[in-house]
Amino acid sequence: MAARAAVIGSGPNGLAAAISLAQAGLAVEVHEAAAIPGGGVRSGELTLPGFIHDFGSAVYGLGVASPFFSELRLDLLGVKWINPAAPLAHPLDDGSAIVLEQDVAATASNLGRDGAAYRELFQPLVENWDELLSDVLRPILHVPEHPLLLAKFGLRAFQPAALLVKTAFGGVRARALFGGLASHSLLTLEAPLSSAFGLMLGASAHATGWPVAGGGAQTITDALVLALTRFGGRMITDSHINSLDELDKPDVTLCDISPKQFLRIAARQLAGRPFADLLRQYKYGPGAFKMDWALSEPIPWRAKECLRAGTVHLCGTLEEIAASERAVHDGKAPTKPFVLLVQPSLFDSSRAPAGRHTAWAYCHVPNGWPHSVERQIEDQIERFAPGFRECVLARSSLSPRDLERSDGNLVGGDVNCGLPNLNQFLFRPTWRQYGTPLKGVYLCSAATPPGGGVHGMCGYNAAQMALRWMDRERRVNGRRTVN
Repeated sequence: MAARAAVIGSGPNGLAAAISLAQAGLAVEVHEAAAIPGGGVRSGELTLPGFIHDFGSAVYGLGVASPFFSELRLDLLGVKWINPAAPLAHPLDDGSAIVLEQDVAATASNLGRDGAAYRELFQPLVENWDELLSDVLRPILHVPEHPLLLAKFGLRAFQPAALLVKTAFGGVRARALFGGLASHSLLTLEAPLSSAFGLMLGASAHATGWPVAGGGAQTITDALVLALTRFGGRMITDSHINSLDELDKPDVTLCDISPKQFLRIAARQLAGRPFADLLRQYKYGPGAFKMDWALSEPIPWRAKECLRAGTVHLCGTLEEIAASERAVHDGKAPTKPFVLLVQPSLFDSSRAPAGRHTAWAYCHVPNGWPHSVERQIEDQIERFAPGFRECVLARSSLSPRDLERSDGNLVGGDVNCGLPNLNQFLFRPTWRQYGTPLKGVYLCSAATPPGGGVHGMCGYNAAQMALRWMDRERRVNGRRTVN
């Protein structure tokens, strides 16, 4: 008789964990509280009929590069990766735009005197991308396969982005480009490790592109659910697990949920344990205020190069970006926020009726921020695309609190499920990482290494740890194990 596994949560990490366990021969059930699986990887008609919007994530540089997803061959399970002509554009007030092309040299050629420094920064990462990724996406505490490469990367990655750009670049354009990349970290640009996000995101854009999923993010989740069922796993939606006691004593339990949620469902088992105190101390990062638009036409960018890009960063100069992120960490909503915007319908006609378009955007706000920043976000778009509001047919807004109500992993609207500061980078969410003091119970959400992003590797890594534990239990105690 096969050992049984329960997985709580059906985001990409939960599904990756479930698939890994099912591949190993376990009888797996996935419990999802919502009516539709996927967590933040979902899509639907948020504005008007016929306009398909991504509920959470929208661009998948790490998704297409993920070793686990690549091995699954999501392209054979219904996922169509669509790479825009350029991964990223960053418009400036002079009417021009910095374009991050997939080719490093082509990007560098548009950065003037900083071109050589840009090539020196990114070309080695791109040339060694597969090797770097294999180490970066593994548990933090491991023997690296490529120690010299990882050490060289780490010397720059641990630096504050503000310091790296000032030492590497002298011009406005390169500094703004890297500042925007680093701001995906949800850290201030003066914080250690903020450079890591800029380096990884820039390298992924050059190495694999930043694709969108044809037809919407839901196709990724649908493919993962299909893979799970093919390996014999079972997906159960509308299944609210309020306590670990509700599960039918599985041999192993993996939880694709935040530490906050785990504290709730494991309250009885964790009572009086120091581990509970460690989870209560876990820090969440800034929230996101997200907007979607149904548009009558493409966004009328002043810099027409923006029409070639799937993603557009809006905030102008490095100094403005840094000020925006500092304000958020000071508990204020920035008046000129750093806005991350995606325009998938320019490259995927299935997202909107003929001749119409969609856009997706968010900015950072303090965790749990209860107020609207619709005007500030749209003002930033209008700044670089005058006439944008005249193109809007309908809009949808989700505050940080709305995001958490829709997906409990997004605590206070934190899309990375935890602040990636130095302490939580090394010990995320605690020194146990995937493990808990409860026998056979593991965490596998983005609160565990390697953290946020749609790559499934948190779930994969946690599943491997669980399988090793089960094997030890079998050898020591003669417990039942997989077929």
